[in-house]
Amino acid sequence: MRIFVTGGTGFIGSHFLHRALHKGHEIVALRRPKSKTRIPLETDPLWLDGALDEEYSEHLQGCDALVHFAAHTPNPPYDSYENCFYWNVTATLQLFDQARNAGVQKFVVAGSCFEYGKAAEEYDKIPVDAPLQPTASYPSSKAEASKALVAWATEKKVQLQILRLFHVFGVGENPNRLYPSLHRAAVSGENYKMTLGDQVRDFISVEQVAKKFLQAVTSDSPVSGEPRIRNIGTGNPQTVREFSEYWWKKWEASGQLQIGVLPYRDNEVMRYLPEV
Repeated sequence: MRIFVTGGTGFIGSHFLHRALHKGHEIVALRRPKSKTRIPLETDPLWLDGALDEEYSEHLQGCDALVHFAAHTPNPPYDSYENCFYWNVTATLQLFDQARNAGVQKFVVAGSCFEYGKAAEEYDKIPVDAPLQPTASYPSSKAEASKALVAWATEKKVQLQILRLFHVFGVGENPNRLYPSLHRAAVSGENYKMTLGDQVRDFISVEQVAKKFLQAVTSDSPVSGEPRIRNIGTGNPQTVREFSEYWWKKWEASGQLQIGVLPYRDNEVMRYLPEV
């Protein structure tokens, strides 16, 4: 299968490329100039260096599917609403139009659990039809992208799946996020400052996520013009404190978890659990 991938050097995109190339798929991957994958690849895809809003019609010819991981400032501090909406909505739709005009019929998009925002706290487990009530620029742009892409795919009669990711962790993750910063402190023998850790989350490994995306591309075939949205998680609730304590013990850390030293973030949503 020939697959066009955006965000191929990002955290999840790197793991997807590793899995897809290992399975023998032909990959055309878009990356920012000079960017490198978060993990080593056995073989390289056909790399395209450029921004999301450039012309790629020639390279989209002959592709069976487009897998979209690229996202503008997915980690805090988020960029402005204007920039997030341009890259995550407008530029994305422009690329998808190029792809459809080039003959691509299958689209798989990485969504975000943060699209649900404050609505997440109203559910024990969030259904995909829950209202979208994001609380910041990046998740707002992803929520608008979901709405726009669903309407676009319905009108254009193409196959679209949006996989809303819950809390993905693993090798290659942004170093400022929980798992890598926790690991860094554990292996260096330092103490680790954290909040009380009462936030309830669904942590899923990046390897599991890469597998689910490849299955969505190669196996699942939603009806053209009938977009499908899915939550991607394990279904197993875990507090941030439980997650941290598990890995701290597993890594045999000599330092201490300093629980409750840090405050929660502004507008912290305390419960994010998917209906999967």
